[in-house]
Amino acid sequence: MTDERLIAGKNPVREALVAGQAVDKVWVAKDAAVLREMRSLAGARHIPLQVVERRRVDALAPGVAHQGVVARLAAHPYVESLDDLLAGPGRPGLLFLLDGVADPHNLGAVLRTAEAAGVQGVVIPRHRAVGLTPAAAKVAAGAAGMVPVVRVAGIAAALLTLRREGWKVVGAAHDAPSLFWEADLTPPVAFVVGGEDKGLSRLVRERCDLLVRIPMAGRIPSLNASVAAALLAFEAVRQRRGRP
Repeated sequence: MTDERLIAGKNPVREALVAGQAVDKVWVAKDAAVLREMRSLAGARHIPLQVVERRRVDALAPGVAHQGVVARLAAHPYVESLDDLLAGPGRPGLLFLLDGVADPHNLGAVLRTAEAAGVQGVVIPRHRAVGLTPAAAKVAAGAAGMVPVVRVAGIAAALLTLRREGWKVVGAAHDAPSLFWEADLTPPVAFVVGGEDKGLSRLVRERCDLLVRIPMAGRIPSLNASVAAALLAFEAVRQRRGRP
């Protein structure tokens, strides 16, 4: 296998799941004898599992006796839950939530920004989004091992938890009426940034306390997720330091 973080075969994958290793995703052939078992093991740990044609597993693990199952280890372990992230040390009062960011380079750049700005952690969805892949870790340039990352069932549900805990939820949207520097970012703030193509989902927008925009002078309506996250985070840092 060309990806050193892939493991193949029912016993290696089973052992990784049972032992609590940082498994990012599992692929199982739809005709594999271990499909039910893998669904149970992955589901118990809330790890994404995709049922695919056997040729897809063959392509992931060419020439390997994979028995219809392949798993990918995360480049770094995830925080177990959002509650654990919020209870962690430091509590600088800054969080990033990424709503459907699929590009590993964007995730890696967000992690690097988060470390530089003192962000407490990054929240990503378990499904239909990129995880802590080797590509993301490489772009993060070491920050992937420094910034806590937690996967949640859905960003919209996580926003309800954060609001109950007293966080101000600020979403980035190109059509928002307020400019990002006009918002009060001195309370504990959770910034929500959307994916590369669709931006914030409707439900996520509705659950934000405030939507802000980054003014664009050109014809492109928005920046990519990592650049938007950097502008938001360092505006919060500026406001908290009381600098003009």
